[in-house]
Parts: sequence; C-alpha cells; structure tokens
Amino acid sequence: MKKQNNITKVVRKKQLVEKIVIIDGQPGCGKTMLSPIVSSFNRVELLSYAFEIEFICRLFQLNKIDSDAAVAMTRMLIDHKLYQTMMGRDTNFRYSDLSSVFQDSNPWRYFKRIFQKGDLEIPDRIRKQRPILNLTTHDLLGYSDPIMNAFENSVLFIEVVRHPLYLVKQQQLNMKNLIDNPRDIQINIEFNGHQLPYFCEGWEEKFLISNSMEKAIYTIEKTTKLTNLKRKIWMNSKNHSILTVPFEKFVIDPSTYIRKIEDGLKTKISLKTRQIMKKQKVPRKILTDGPALEIYKRCGWEPSSGNSEEDEVIKRREMVAKSSSKEAMKVMDQLSHNYITEHLS
Repeated sequence: MKKQNNITKVVRKKQLVEKIVIIDGQPGCGKTMLSPIVSSFNRVELLSYAFEIEFICRLFQLNKIDSDAAVAMTRMLIDHKLYQTMMGRDTNFRYSDLSSVFQDSNPWRYFKRIFQKGDLEIPDRIRKQRPILNLTTHDLLGYSDPIMNAFENSVLFIEVVRHPLYLVKQQQLNMKNLIDNPRDIQINIEFNGHQLPYFCEGWEEKFLISNSMEKAIYTIEKTTKLTNLKRKIWMNSKNHSILTVPFEKFVIDPSTYIRKIEDGLKTKISLKTRQIMKKQKVPRKILTDGPALEIYKRCGWEPSSGNSEEDEVIKRREMVAKSSSKEAMKVMDQLSHNYITEHLS
C-alpha cells in the first residue's frame, strides 16, 4: 500500500556544500556579466546553470510538490552538483558557451580533476579546499523558498537588477522564439487547452490576448512584484543573505559591490579577477558597452549608439511604445519610475 504524504517525510540532514553563491535575475539583467567575475574569486567554482533547482522551486510555488520533498531534493541536487564538479564530471567543455571551462579564469583546475583520484577522496577534498559552488539562475528569487529553507546562511543570493527598458527587448524575443517551442524546456501550466509558461499563473487570459511586447512588459511587472515580496521576507530574516546589485551602478563603479561579495563569501578576489573584469568591460563609461558576443546579439543586444544614457532610454521607450497598448505603456512607465526611485536615486 502506498504511504500518504503526511506520514512519510523526505529528509537530507548532512551536506557536502559549505557555501553557495547564486547569481539571479531576469533575462537581460547582466547576470552572465557578473557570474564570470565572481568565478574568478578565490575558491569560487566555474559558473553553472541550475535548471533542476529552478524546476523544483517553481513546482513548489505551484503547490505541486511538498515542502519537505522540495527542500530535501534541493539539498541532494546541490551536493550532487558539487560532487560531480569536484570529480571532473558534468563540466562544460563546449568552447563558446558562457559556462564553458574555457571562459573560466582558471580552466586548468578542471582539466586537472579529470586525472585526479575521485570517489571516496572527494568529501575530504571538499573539506580541505572549501569550494564555493557558483550557480546562475533565472527569475529564481521570487520562487526561492526551497533553496533558502534548505541552506539559509550557506547561500549568498546575489540579485542583479536593471532598468526595465533594458530588459524588455530580450524578453520580447523570448516570447516570440521560446513560448510553445519544444526547445524551451520549462515548467508549463494548462489553461483552457493552452500550454502557458509557469509565470502566467493568475493572469493567463491577459497573457493570451497580449502581443509579444505586451507579454514582456507584464512578465517583467509580475516577476518584479513577486521578487520584491520575497526579497522583503528574506531580508527581514537574520538567517538569509541577499545582495541586490543594480547593473548600472556595478558596471560604472564595481568596487563597493566587489567588497560586499568578498565579505558575503568570506573570500577575496584573485590575481585573475581584474583580467576577467576587463574581459567583461567593467568598469565602463557607457552602460551598453559590453562584449559583443553572439549570444548577446541573439538576445537583442546592440552596441551603444554613442548618445547619452538619457537619449538611449528615450529611444528604448519609443521602441516599446510602437508595439504596446496605452495600458501596457502605463505599466512600463511605472516600472521605470519605481526602478529609478528604488535603485538609482
């Protein structure tokens, strides 16, 4: 006979990982600019995507998985990821990927691990080297209960934020190219026979009648509200560490945030950190003056027009207004106002 969920509790009490840094944010916020920089800090591992953790957190938010199972699975998968990384397994050697060994500040450590002894020696190696697992996630803070409850102060959650007018183009492209696409491996929900992304819960009808630009605006709005709520909850708890990093401030003057990350992770920058920052064009004089990578171009990045930042914002707003209803533009303008007030004042 199958046991009832309220009888059997799923647990994982011991853990291999000592410290985790999670670099999170909405599409287009700049998290893949910050992740390689953090990877260059002493003891911090190569950036790694954590889709399995995202799936668990979203299923939990949808009430499709119990709290004990979500927490235990999160602990298990995090430890498994660290164990595999230290074994030299499941490591990305695809040359051009952002998460590739070849993009890391210290790639040779991953080649070395392939030839080292593993298995029973891994836990002791973890204790001696104290590696910091470095995860890059997508919109996770708003759905973060399982991982925050699983690891508490073992996690430094770095939330990268950016002006919504710099987010909307990539998100519009996502709406066009990924929604209802088998290539998009994501949690979906059903609504009146339609398959919709998980983040549409509660506003499914509005999503269906909106065009791609309006979908992007409303997605930014809903994600921002949920993220702000969760940030407030975790910030009021002494058991959790969250650092919010505005993209605009970091790329112009990163020093303050670099020190905060060092303190949060109890480590220091390495000799390679300045080199990686230079590769990411940090610090920079113009916000959009990032590396011209193909993946960024595919996601809507364009080189700076050479105009002032004020002119750039006006140009982006005009671009959005051409494809949006008055209602959607009102939402975008409010998002822009709130962002400037909360993060750039």
